[in-house]
Amino acid sequence: MTPLISISQLNKSYGASNVISDINLSVHPGQILGLVGPNGAGKTTCLQAMLGLVDYQGDIDILGFNPRKQREKMLEQVAYIADVAVLPKWLKVHQSLEYLAGIHPRFNRDKAIELLAKTNIKLESKVKHLSKGMITQLHLALILAIDAKVLILDEPTLGLDILTRRQFYTHLLEDFYNDDKCIIVTTHQIEEIEHILTHVAFIQAGKLVLNESTDKIKERFQLVAVTHENVAQASALKPLFSNSLMGINMMLFDNQSGDDLQPLGQVSVPSLADIFVGVLAKEAI
Repeated sequence: MTPLISISQLNKSYGASNVISDINLSVHPGQILGLVGPNGAGKTTCLQAMLGLVDYQGDIDILGFNPRKQREKMLEQVAYIADVAVLPKWLKVHQSLEYLAGIHPRFNRDKAIELLAKTNIKLESKVKHLSKGMITQLHLALILAIDAKVLILDEPTLGLDILTRRQFYTHLLEDFYNDDKCIIVTTHQIEEIEHILTHVAFIQAGKLVLNESTDKIKERFQLVAVTHENVAQASALKPLFSNSLMGINMMLFDNQSGDDLQPLGQVSVPSLADIFVGVLAKEAI
């Protein structure tokens, strides 16, 4: 299957500082990729390079387009939501629809109205009278009304309350996602979206340290609540991380035999947040 996004040997430097180094990544139709990393890891720079917003070294192909040379044509089929939804405060909601309809060949005004009907946003309202959550909802409606193949989200729910965040991702799945499209999303709240991710890429200090499907990741890693008498034996197996809380010793293991772990305590499937912490802790050593 031909990937919608293909990135090879992507590098970006500012002076002597390497922001991202040798990134290789592909995203296929039907995939929802979570690009996860701490602040300053290079997530946003990767997205900016994909969108043709910064110069870079390496090769990027999105839907057959080169972001540096064919950005205008590429953006007809690629939609983007940044961590801050910026819309003119004087603008009325219906004016934003009219503007998009006038400049974007793949914008569907009727679909935008249909999406906004699911919210409390009125077409006559001005942006300055909308809450932060409502502005994000408006921004999402505008983007989802574009018939795009690729959707790129950079911390799209940053600063929003938990209810609004959940509504955001629900609308995303209901109104955009299908097997012909793909989504890339960066977030610090991986625990909230891990149930929608098909693939995860962990990035640290500008380098990918893990890039696999969520199914394979959860088969590979195991979390064990180690009984007190087995702590020394478990530690000898070199867990990625160990945490003791209220007398319970939780240890994360990578590619360890289940036969070795079962006698040590209760074995469970770790969350992506647990795996993220463990993998980055290992890479930092």
